[in-house]
Parts: sequence; structure tokens; C-alpha cells
Amino acid sequence: MRPVKRGDAPNSYSRYQEAIGDLEGCLGRYCSYCERRFQVSLAVEHVVPKSLDRTRELDWNNFLLGCVNCNSVKGAKPTNEMDFFWPDRDNTLLAIDYKPGGLVEVKATLTDDQKQKAERLIDLVGLDRHPGQPAAKQPAERDKRYMDREEVWKLAQSKREALARNNNDDFRIVIADLAKAEGFFSVWMTVFHDEPDMRRRFFEGLIGTAKNCFDANWNCVARPGGQL
Repeated sequence: MRPVKRGDAPNSYSRYQEAIGDLEGCLGRYCSYCERRFQVSLAVEHVVPKSLDRTRELDWNNFLLGCVNCNSVKGAKPTNEMDFFWPDRDNTLLAIDYKPGGLVEVKATLTDDQKQKAERLIDLVGLDRHPGQPAAKQPAERDKRYMDREEVWKLAQSKREALARNNNDDFRIVIADLAKAEGFFSVWMTVFHDEPDMRRRFFEGLIGTAKNCFDANWNCVARPGGQL
């Protein structure tokens, strides 16, 4: 899951829906959870549900971007800032493994406490819903997140293989532009895990990605002030 930096509130809002344009300007038109890219249909998503804490309904620091699938699964489930990992507070790339077939899993290298927080985040939005999962984690009919993720994995893998045959700057630019257009930042970063130059290009292509979650070689590091 892409770690993001929202920045300071650019405006004040009388209705939370008014923040959508500012959020997209700060984070790009990507769901903060599943990472799919949308031209339209994203919504202002409250980290702590507004139905549970009305004082944070208009709080910029409580806003992320959510697609209809992630929003509908998350709903008004109780959350807090300590028992979950969050893409605006932690380096969530360190929490979740992305694998072929559209699969996601908690990273095996985490501590037991970290695994619980990562699992809570995944469950919160149903990020691991997949036809190969048990009944409780089966996707709804209109939930195609796993399919989109699998398609982009195959695309990223094919471009990785093509880069080995056609390694030049122009082709690297094409791959980075493709990643920006397709979304699924974590998939591209995983497939190109040993390509610092491409990982830098993926980072630079997506506005709002938190730079302090990476070292000089674009490897993931713990986020300063975060839990991970």
C-alpha cells in the first residue's frame, strides 16, 4: 500500500465533500487503499468514521481517498490511529506483500504485533478478497480489485522482462508513464524491487508519495514518527 503525504490543509471546508479536489491534487486520483487509478468516482474517505466522531468530519488530517469497493467494505467500522497501520502515518509498503495472481498478504518479516495491525488494515477494506480465499473473504460480484491487480502485475512483469532486452532511458520513461496511468504503485515497486532507477521514477510519477519512507536507493525504510 503506497505511503502518502497529505500535507497541510489547503482550505477549510463547510462540507467534507468539498475536499475531494484538494485531496486529488495532493495525492493523485488513486484510491488510498487498493491503489487503483480513477478519473472519477473517488470519494473523501474518513480514517476515523464521521459517524463515530463528528468532531473529525471536516478534519483534513482525517481524510484519505477511497473507491467504492474499499469504502463499502470499510463502512463505519470502528478504527483508531494506533491499532492499524495507515498509509498517511506509516510506511505501509513494509506491511503488505503483493504477489502474482492479484494476491496480497501480511509481510512475514513483521513482528506479531505488527502483523496484527497489518491484518486489521487489510481486513478493514477487504484488500485480500479473492476467489481463492475462504468464504468470509470472497469478493462481492462487483469487486474486481483482485482482477485489476493481477492484470497490472502481469503488465509490470512483462515490462520488466522487456526492459532486460531494451534497456534505455526512453523505454524507462515509457514504463514509468505506464505505471502512473495504470495505478497499483505497490505492484510496480514489487516487480521492480531490485531496480532503484525505476523505483525512483515510480515515486516521482505519483504526487503525494511519502519520500521519507525510502532511502537513497529507494528501498523502504520505517517512516519517521510512524509505527512502521
